Amino acid sequence: MTKNIYSFSTLDPIKPSIAYDTYWRFAHARQKVFLNRLRGQSNELVSDEIIQKYKFTNAYRACDRVSQYLIKDVIYKETFGSRDQFFRIILFKLFNKIDTWKLLEEKFGTISAESFSVKHYSTFLDAEMNRGRVLYSNAYMMASGCKEYRVTRKHQAHMLLLDDMLKDDLPKKIQDCKTMKEAYELLLSYPLIGRFLAYQYTTDLNYSEITDFSEREFTIPGPGARDGIRKCFVSHSGIAEAELIKILTDRQEYEFERLGLDFQTLGGRPLQYIDIQNIFCETDKYCRVVHPEVQGVSGRTKIKQLFKRNDDPIEYFFPPKWNIDMEVLYGRGQVSGGSC
Repeated sequence: MTKNIYSFSTLDPIKPSIAYDTYWRFAHARQKVFLNRLRGQSNELVSDEIIQKYKFTNAYRACDRVSQYLIKDVIYKETFGSRDQFFRIILFKLFNKIDTWKLLEEKFGTISAESFSVKHYSTFLDAEMNRGRVLYSNAYMMASGCKEYRVTRKHQAHMLLLDDMLKDDLPKKIQDCKTMKEAYELLLSYPLIGRFLAYQYTTDLNYSEITDFSEREFTIPGPGARDGIRKCFVSHSGIAEAELIKILTDRQEYEFERLGLDFQTLGGRPLQYIDIQNIFCETDKYCRVVHPEVQGVSGRTKIKQLFKRNDDPIEYFFPPKWNIDMEVLYGRGQVSGGSC
């Protein structure tokens, strides 16, 4: 157990709600479902019908299908310099849709900054959109930028934004950053990129070899996380939401042990700030069913997406610098793909 970690007292400014323990139980159950699917084991023993019925992201952000594609196919599939890595990562994340990336690869071959043309990319995407192609994922978060860039379609604006980044030599500036917050502030200085999106992009870039920031240095809670925080705490007067994420990250081992939950980490990697804030977002959704009386910020009362199994296998891969123990992750002696 983590030393010098104690339960919240009645004198603390942090007062957990009924949903606080639910947060940790949800994280444990969701990770168990992930590992069972990964190892080809039955989830019948996971009695949580809510997790079985509705769609929830994994406890670890890097385990989700889109993040896995980014890490394995966009970043580490081939060897790229920092400029090309930056370009590929941001281009992929602008759409956050695997099918759109594959479409661009089929048209333009190996995606690189050197071969990028705003005109060619925009014209091609115009044609695909005219055919009824959906270019952006449902998780798309960026403003259209049509007004700022004086264009009629958002992908045109986003190609111009990416071109501006390359012209400004942003890849080199990001690589030279000493802290995660410094890189975040560079991204935040660009139009269309808000605080939460800048944090997400900084995290995505940090999967690569461009940077090697500690993921326990800096965090920005998104709208969903703020909803989850509101539900998990009766009050936290004077303590910022970002600080609460840091506190829970430090307390994870204690809290799982306190609740008698055998939480299995990601091959020895504990939950990071990005994961803790993401679990707040998922707990918000989970509580709409299990604790409908607990109010968040948005007032949403239903979970929209049902779970639909995707049988396309994922050969899991993580940034080598994380030193993930893949034998532990898959179950000792079994290292193969799974669908999660």
